[in-house]
Amino acid sequence: MKKRLFSTLFLLFSLTLYSADLADFYSAFTSLSSLPFFSDKNTGLTVFPTLLVPMGGLYEGMGTAYTAVSIDSGFIESNPAGSSLLDYTELTLNHNNWIADTNIEGVVYTTRFDNLGIGIGGKFLYVPFIGYNRWGEEEASGYYSETIATMNLSYNFFSSYYFYGISLGANIKAAYRHIPEELYADKDVGNQSSPAIMTDIGFISRFNFLKFYAARERNFSVGAVVKNLGPDVQNEPLPTIATGGISYSPIRPILISFDYNYPFSLSLPADQWEKWNIAAGINAVVTDFFSIHAGFSHRGSNPKITIGSGLILEKINININYTLDMTTQLTAVDKFSIEATVPMGDGGRKVDSRKVDEYYIAGLESYANGDLNKAIEFWKVVLEIDPTFQPASENLIVAQTSITLQKNMEALNVVE
Repeated sequence: MKKRLFSTLFLLFSLTLYSADLADFYSAFTSLSSLPFFSDKNTGLTVFPTLLVPMGGLYEGMGTAYTAVSIDSGFIESNPAGSSLLDYTELTLNHNNWIADTNIEGVVYTTRFDNLGIGIGGKFLYVPFIGYNRWGEEEASGYYSETIATMNLSYNFFSSYYFYGISLGANIKAAYRHIPEELYADKDVGNQSSPAIMTDIGFISRFNFLKFYAARERNFSVGAVVKNLGPDVQNEPLPTIATGGISYSPIRPILISFDYNYPFSLSLPADQWEKWNIAAGINAVVTDFFSIHAGFSHRGSNPKITIGSGLILEKINININYTLDMTTQLTAVDKFSIEATVPMGDGGRKVDSRKVDEYYIAGLESYANGDLNKAIEFWKVVLEIDPTFQPASENLIVAQTSITLQKNMEALNVVE
């Protein structure tokens, strides 16, 4: 417990140093970002900016380069195919202090039944207009807010011992923006609050590639997703994005990822689409309960750098991030996100996996000792627990064939 407390204090101290040390670097970098190659006049032409702001967690901590990662409830924002690949049922709460007193709150619940993943999530942004000037205090005391509810479903096809499968998934999202009447830009237009509906569609596949360590989990992933497909909201387009991503673990404690994002619109001409942008991230497991991560993304003239850490406690996992971008105030406590995740079991999958290993090894030992019938019994039990465990089915065929050959040889000897 003391080690975990020390890790938390170390993280908070490191984030403070990080914000101070990178201020000069970030100032120089943003000067380059103002060049025509980086700048984008079409940034900000879409509605529901909440869709582009992460709730927090490892998704934000790895710079949103999470399309091919999606190893926790952050999948609901990065790639809807991720729910069918998660290890645990999870309940996650998020708080993101975005800009000054503008906040985003989020909650996600996800569970998995073998190859079927299901998730539900909510996200709420609210912007108070009461602390900065007399107009805000006297006239605009209400809140601008955006609420997004997400339903998720995914399935992992063709999963087996040798092939992790291809997971396909979709989100259905219903959203509502509330604009107080006193904030209407054009009083003649009428009610500017509006609902919206949209969908995300994605896939993930994992396999081994350039793997230099022994482990059952795959070390390389590819993924793609199209997010926020839907009709315009009061003649304004949604932030529709097509993303392709890869992730790679060259050694077991290190995970690196890269995303390429291509914004587009079904209603705007191509010359009004945002420019492509990129994101990259890294996660390093330091101990069995402590990890650190960082990420970088560049959209328009706003490069963003994030650093954070994850801490696994007895009954809850904590993730804390700090983000440095054009909206960050180094003199104020903002651009922090905190995520708390409660793992709620794995549906007995780990217990079954251990049983499979035990019975499979027992079958190998029986086979090596010449007791083929006993080996067959063990491997049949393996396949009852996990029908996709191909080594057991392959060895079962070998053992049964060997018994058949022995019987044939015995029959020939009797005839002779």
